This record gives sequence, C-alpha cells and structure tokens, in this order.
Amino acid sequence: MVQLHVKRGDESQFLFNTTVDAPLETLIQQIAAIYNARLKVDRICSEISDLAEHGITLPVNMQGLTEEQVVELKLKDEWEDKCIPSGGAVFRKDKIGRRNGQAPNDKMKEVLIKTVDEAKAVISKNQVQANVCLTMEMIKEAQDQLRGAVMIVYPMGLPPHDPVRMELEDREDLSGTQASLQVITEDECQLWWAAKEMQRGKKLQDYIGKNEKTKLVVKIQKKGQGAPAREPLVTDEQHKQMMMHYYRRQEELKKLEEADDDSYLDSDWSDRQALKRQFQGLSNIKWGPR
Repeated sequence: MVQLHVKRGDESQFLFNTTVDAPLETLIQQIAAIYNARLKVDRICSEISDLAEHGITLPVNMQGLTEEQVVELKLKDEWEDKCIPSGGAVFRKDKIGRRNGQAPNDKMKEVLIKTVDEAKAVISKNQVQANVCLTMEMIKEAQDQLRGAVMIVYPMGLPPHDPVRMELEDREDLSGTQASLQVITEDECQLWWAAKEMQRGKKLQDYIGKNEKTKLVVKIQKKGQGAPAREPLVTDEQHKQMMMHYYRRQEELKKLEEADDDSYLDSDWSDRQALKRQFQGLSNIKWGPR
C-alpha cells in the first residue's frame, strides 16, 4: 500500500492508504471527503461541548438578547419545555446569550464530554505520529457515536435550529463563517506532490512509479491558490536533533581544550634534569649577595 501523508500548508491532517493503480480522480474525491468529514466532526464536537455546558440553542430571534429585552419583546422559546435533558436540567447561564442555559446534569454532561473526547481522538492530527491511517468508516463511526450520545441525553430530540442537529442531519449552513473557509469541495480540490499538481485523469503511478511501499507527503488545497510551499529539507524534529548534536560536540571540544593545558611543564616534578642537578649541588643556586 502507498501511504499518503496529507497536509494543508505546513499542518499535518491525516494519513491515507491507497495503491499506485488508483485513479487520481477517485483519490482526490476520497481525500477531499475525509478532509471535510474531519472538519464536520470537529464542528459537531465543538457544538456538543457548548450543548453540554449551556443547553440547547435559542431561536435566532432571541440570541444575544438580555432577559429584559426578551420580556419587553414578549419572546418565548417554545422548544425549552420540549427539549429537556434526561435526568432534568441544571441552570448554567450562557454569557453570550446563544443557548438557553438549561444544561444537562453532571452525569449526562459526562456522557457528552466523554464521547466528544473519543471522537476528537479519532480525527486528531496526533494519529499521524501514531502512524494510524484514517478512513471514512472511522469518521462515520465517530459521528454515529456522537449522534447516539445526543439521543441518550436528549431523547426528545433537539430543536431544528440547533447547530448539533443541523450538522448531524447535513443541513448546516456555513456561509459567512470562518468554518466555510476551511472546507474544500471535491470540484475545487487539488493534490500537490513535489511541487507538481497531480492531474485528474492520470493514475498515481504516473507520478511515483509502481512501488507499492512508497510514502509521500501530499498537500491539499483549493484551485487558484498556486503551488504550495515545498517541504523543508529537514523536519523540525530533525533540525532539533542536529542542533543538540552540534551543541554536545561543541561542549566536548571545550573539555578537550581545557584538558590540553601544558602549564604543568613549569613544575619542578616535571623537570627531567632536577635529580641530576641535586646530586651535583646545583639545585639551589642563587645569584647575587646573600
């Protein structure tokens, strides 16, 4: 299997296994799908963390309003009484006024947070260091676990406008958000390797040959952004090891220079003629009056 280390810019994203016979059209679609699915799981995890802390999302016309403004405008959240978490709610006010503050109790909160941590571990960039290749099956399983945890805590479901429900039902609207800038659709996705764009319509072996045991660093980005920066000749870790080696070598040379001191040659015990002069009575001769 050919192992692809997928990056965006200088940041590692995930590892992906493929073959040299894989058509690049299919390969680009697979990598784009996994890349976007990782972003989706990350967004869901972020929203579920807020859900566990502050309860369901308020209707759009009530978000950001103070309690006085809600009373003055005679607004009411019709979903508050319908979407009660299992075991009852605990009030934790949302300072930004986005959620209603009717949060799950500590036991149910733990269910959500634990599932979020497990899902984040699946899509973590640390999987690259662990040499774990990511698949769509792994990501879908993480999504299913997140969906199951939400159903346990909110058996009556979430409001249709809640971001968690919208993400799980693929109804999310990312227009105008920072998250939309990270998404790369299949049509605009490009793969680059060795400062070359891997063209659709070709196979991977057209670029790397037929060796199935190859490991590549490929970069994913949108069309029109030009060639990405090339990989450095040495990694940060290699550079760190080199600097440590040079430092140790420098310290060793300093110690050798200090050990090369020949001032001992001026000492009496190092004089080879000292014994002879002593027998001849020439060892303590002083010139001048006494």
